[in-house]
Amino acid sequence: MFQIDTAFPSDISPSQLWGIILNLLAIALVSILITWLIDTVIHGICIKYASGLIEQKKQSLDDAFNFTMHRLVSLLASAIIVAILVVLGLIALVVPGIILIIMLSLTEPAILIEDIGALDSLSRSRRLVSGRWLKTFAFLLIIGIIVVIVSYIGSLIATPFGDFSWVASSIISAFVAPIAPISTTVYYYSMIGKEEQQRIPPPPPPPF
Repeated sequence: MFQIDTAFPSDISPSQLWGIILNLLAIALVSILITWLIDTVIHGICIKYASGLIEQKKQSLDDAFNFTMHRLVSLLASAIIVAILVVLGLIALVVPGIILIIMLSLTEPAILIEDIGALDSLSRSRRLVSGRWLKTFAFLLIIGIIVVIVSYIGSLIATPFGDFSWVASSIISAFVAPIAPISTTVYYYSMIGKEEQQRIPPPPPPPF
């Protein structure tokens, strides 16, 4: 049976080993950053294009891509801020982190649909979610479960392809990726509709 020898040669010095480790860490970091950047752009395109369909505006994928690139700095900045806040919240007995995930779940649509900055998107998301915590939590939970199930089914479908399973898995992932941003966009407009209903004053009482 063919076996891969994972042992390091005995003539590698500690400094060389440390250099190899640093190089691997650098490659991993660059891969994570590239993946994060691509995911942010894909999410942005899906949100902006879905927004155009909901508002019945004439908008192409090129328009959605260009606008996403225009707001990319704000999207990345808000993602970093949200990540830091959520991590700190999770460290603080987990519950605050979950609350922050719910509170800041609509920052991306706020940036792309209302064309606001990173900091403004945080407060905008908080206002939309305010009073609808349980509904938002249930929405995020359902979307998360759907994505996990579809991804798992995709991995099962890709398994028989053997060495080319990663190709099949990548194709399936490309169809799974838009689920979350598109669903979030629809939910965002739902929250806007609820907000506008609250602004409409109740009708005057009858004169008799």
